[in-house]
Amino acid sequence: MILPPLALYIHVPWCVQKCPYCDFNSHALKGGVPEEAYIARLLDDLRADAEWAQGRPISSIFIGGGTPSLLTPAAVERLLSGVKTQLTLADNCEITLEANPGTFEQERFAGFISAGVNRLSIGIQSLDAEQLQRLGRIHDPEQALTAARYAKQLPLKSFNLDLMHGLPEQTIAQAMADLDAIIALEPPHISWYQLTIEPNTSFASRPPRLPEDDVLAEINERGHAKLSAAGYVNYEVSAYAKPGHQSQHNRNYWQFGDYLGIGCGAHSKITLPQDKRILRCEKIRHPQGYLDLTRQLRYRTWDVAEDELPFEFFMNLLRLTEPVAKRLFSERTGLPLAIAERALVPAQAKGLIVDNGSEWKTTPLGRRFLNSILDEMV
Repeated sequence: MILPPLALYIHVPWCVQKCPYCDFNSHALKGGVPEEAYIARLLDDLRADAEWAQGRPISSIFIGGGTPSLLTPAAVERLLSGVKTQLTLADNCEITLEANPGTFEQERFAGFISAGVNRLSIGIQSLDAEQLQRLGRIHDPEQALTAARYAKQLPLKSFNLDLMHGLPEQTIAQAMADLDAIIALEPPHISWYQLTIEPNTSFASRPPRLPEDDVLAEINERGHAKLSAAGYVNYEVSAYAKPGHQSQHNRNYWQFGDYLGIGCGAHSKITLPQDKRILRCEKIRHPQGYLDLTRQLRYRTWDVAEDELPFEFFMNLLRLTEPVAKRLFSERTGLPLAIAERALVPAQAKGLIVDNGSEWKTTPLGRRFLNSILDEMV
């Protein structure tokens, strides 16, 4: 078992309002963001976990939510300065902040860069006014376009635009019109993913009418062709990037790397090679509990069971479209390679994955049915 790269995730739980499809740990804002108290608590949280870094530099930081762009640039600067006093950042550390494209957030973009952010991830979701309303988004199409054009002019390392498809009653033509408009903006990275109805959301209790499966399949096929023709590489299930602009942070997740998670409900995954253990930790979810100075921030901590490691490893690695180097299995799990090879036999027999000697690669059929590969391992 070898120590993998280490990333840092920072969760900001507040939004202006909760979107009906969202199952993330986010909370509608009542009053202003308690910036000073929350950042102080985040840095306390990090201080308690800093030993888990085990001397490794931080390869990437992702400030997610919620809507982190509700924070002021001064607050983000205090946060990142505090992180740097406790951890070493790699020279090429990617620092991403999720942002909404509303005018209020746009005005803060340049300030976030001055604070140390070098990558923005902008949640556009659609450029159709009616769909934005259905999705509970508080921006309009023009604000989304303006935010993307503005981000392109800023001295960023990269930026991402989020776009959803398979929206309520969406036609193939409408989905392609959205995608064409996003491609025309020439962002270096596009996250293009299908709307799914998740438990414990407003959409789950009042489901909208979504496109039929054959329509969804054609949207996926046509969209992938458009993105590929425009020079975007589909390096992960729903992530497309121009050369040199893959998300370092997300790749670390998919390659079963380590990460510290601070903030409400944040998760950590840490390798402890001296004990041959992989540790997971979850923080208190609700902001009120998290801000309570009498509370322990670690809600629960547990070891990943040895018999669960193959599933967890492949659940992440198979999201990437590139081949999986076999050596990574033992390096990241500490288990013999033979365990993984046995676990993949059923999927190989069904033509979902192939063994190329030094690596595994999912077939086109396997990429369509990733869950089937994992189901065969249970």
